[in-house]
Amino acid sequence: MFKKLNKQKKKQSQQLNSEIDLHNIPEHVAIIMDGNGRWAKKRKLPRIKGHYQGMQTVKEITREASDLGIKYLTLYAFSTENWSRPKSEVNYIMNLPVNFLKTFLPELIEKNVKVETIGFMEHLPDSTLKAINKAIEETKDNTGLRLIFALNYGGRAEIVQSMKTIFDELSNEGLTSDSINEAMIEKHLMTHRYPDPELLIRTSGEQRISNFLIWQASYSEFIFNEKLWPDFDKEELINCIKIYQSRQRRFGGVIDS
Repeated sequence: MFKKLNKQKKKQSQQLNSEIDLHNIPEHVAIIMDGNGRWAKKRKLPRIKGHYQGMQTVKEITREASDLGIKYLTLYAFSTENWSRPKSEVNYIMNLPVNFLKTFLPELIEKNVKVETIGFMEHLPDSTLKAINKAIEETKDNTGLRLIFALNYGGRAEIVQSMKTIFDELSNEGLTSDSINEAMIEKHLMTHRYPDPELLIRTSGEQRISNFLIWQASYSEFIFNEKLWPDFDKEELINCIKIYQSRQRRFGGVIDS
């Protein structure tokens, strides 16, 4: 019975993958995982149940991104503004990486996925940091998909921090603001190790980027998907990639017809 179901799922996955151009897969996909609370509310469940289910979606999307050959997957897990939520909800979210990585880390290692983070990590609870650092350490030599969790991350705070660092460096070296250019700013961003995302997806139907990668997303293709994050699945990811592949990326220029 289980073998038959797995065979059917594999066949469905292969069929879906055949519908997209595997030579035009975005190298870097970033996702604003929105809608956990509304998913739970629709089912008359506590909001934390939505966050739990959202983590199951993270597993499915990570697997599919790895299988598709996406090189970077950045997930907006907790923003600098999310601390204003009820304390019980924040505490639950902070504990999610502990449980998530305890169960999923062996599979990440098996699939050659490298776990990384961006954000102001020093403000996270010790137990959260311990689980994340363990995952980072145990996957540091992996060469497949780089799974980047944006935790306690905010785009404006990131830029402010980079400006302060640049100011200190210029002052120490006796340089003026004339030395500042885009390359220098990018070098000091938390994402300096990664290419800018070609595709940015937000679930739940909301059409804003909520302080996420505001520098890096300057030329990203935006897709606002109607599904709440716990309902987002690999079929939806593939549909988003199909939309991405149907667009012409001009970067402010003109493509000859």
